[in-house]
Amino acid sequence: MDTLLEKILRCEVCKNHLPLGPRPVVQLSKQSKIVIIGQAPGRRVYETGIPWNDASGKKLRRWMGVDEATFYDPKVFSIMPMGFCYPGKAISGDLPPRPECAPLWHPQILQNFKSNPLLLLIGQYAQRYYLKKDGKANLTETVRCYKEYLPCYFPLPHPSPRNQNWVTINSWFMEKTVPELQERIRLAIGGSKPT
Repeated sequence: MDTLLEKILRCEVCKNHLPLGPRPVVQLSKQSKIVIIGQAPGRRVYETGIPWNDASGKKLRRWMGVDEATFYDPKVFSIMPMGFCYPGKAISGDLPPRPECAPLWHPQILQNFKSNPLLLLIGQYAQRYYLKKDGKANLTETVRCYKEYLPCYFPLPHPSPRNQNWVTINSWFMEKTVPELQERIRLAIGGSKPT
């Protein structure tokens, strides 16, 4: 995995399409228990080189029930977005992740894990790519039916502040899905089932 990570960090496959140039932002260890598959780094993450180092990351860690030290421990969490580099700005939010990354790097990464980690599919890009025809008509229904995808996948909405309205409208997410997510994560990182 270390050799693969070095290759990824030197990747320039889509450099001509990146407004700020390549800077892959990933966190990998073959020992990871959970893999976070999000969209692509935002501008702040690109500038710091630290994955999920923004408001979305804070919210994601709250949903998961983990602190920063645990989140940034690669033996616990690997982080491999659909696009490894900042794709640039769109009219509303960022551009979609570049399409080159996932098919090029994800299979190589996934075959290097010691065990079968839980894959958190955050947002529509990750869900479409991994769930394919098994995904529901939209993100809301896919997330609502998360149990159908366990124990391999756990689909989630993106924790962006832009999605706060979605979280408010879909109150079942915080009431039912987030507690289940926290339990799955606790068990994956070595907690025992409550008696």
